[in-house]
Amino acid sequence: MNNKPTIGIILGDPSGIGPELVSKLLADKITDKANCILIGERSILEDGEKTSGVKTDLIPAKNFDEVDFSKGSKFFIDITNGKNRTYEKKIANAESGASVLESLDYALDLAKAKKIHAINFGPMNKTSLILGGCKYNDEHEFMQEKLGMKEFCCEFNVVDNFWTARVTSHIPLKDVAQNITIENILKPIKLIDKTLRMSGMKNPRVAVQALNPHGEFGTEEKDEIIPAIEEAKKMGINAGGPLPCDTSFITAFKNKEYDCIIGMYHDALQCGLKAFGFDRGVTVSGGLSVPVTTPAHGTAFDITDKNIANMEPTINSFQIALDMSHGLMNDKN
Repeated sequence: MNNKPTIGIILGDPSGIGPELVSKLLADKITDKANCILIGERSILEDGEKTSGVKTDLIPAKNFDEVDFSKGSKFFIDITNGKNRTYEKKIANAESGASVLESLDYALDLAKAKKIHAINFGPMNKTSLILGGCKYNDEHEFMQEKLGMKEFCCEFNVVDNFWTARVTSHIPLKDVAQNITIENILKPIKLIDKTLRMSGMKNPRVAVQALNPHGEFGTEEKDEIIPAIEEAKKMGINAGGPLPCDTSFITAFKNKEYDCIIGMYHDALQCGLKAFGFDRGVTVSGGLSVPVTTPAHGTAFDITDKNIANMEPTINSFQIALDMSHGLMNDKN
């Protein structure tokens, strides 16, 4: 066995651009830095290869027990189970969602058994997942439940190795203020600091956004946000702020004064991050027992089968999975 991390890869929604992106990824030299196991259906892989014009040349295996990295570093576990299914393209549908759930479930079982160090997947479609039988709001909740995670988890978004995390996420704006507490603010601060250290950053500089305009027109900064920052500092976290939302990305991202931002609500972060790098973004499922990464963009039904999708977010997402895997391996040594 070599000392490369082992990364499970999933093709993503077969109705979108995932299969073509993942086939290109597997042919990219970045994947030579890991032992890769593609998990999915042969017909979806072949469809992705046909669109991308790339031949992956993966070593077939019926299950993980047949994987032998002394014979190569890129394997394909075909979960077709005798079926050669085809999928309707460019539209959310139950069949595609069920296919994704099956592949993801298989990868999570490998992660629980500590047979892989990370999971990297092509873009999924939340509507398809729900139509396909997912009983949760999204894949993040599904993964938390499958892995038995009881501690705080949250979604990170990353552009150019600049990370963001949110205190509140998909809730009405009218409910945000009541959820801005010292305890709730500290959760993403601690998690993003831990995750960045796992990714190889020795002393992450953690910026914390204000809630109110200019950080002045309200009491949450004085009562909750500043005390949370001070508490984080006592824990040895290099935290600063609160930064006014309207200039926070200029200070932290453009001027490179911080490595990440914790925001109080969804759009205060997403507007800034997507303005600076929507075409390069990565989503990381933070707090899980295994690193899970994916491009931040969606399934892009409108350009499916055209072979024009931007590869950069896919490459970036694999790189983060690779970095986090090395961090996990080093912690165990």
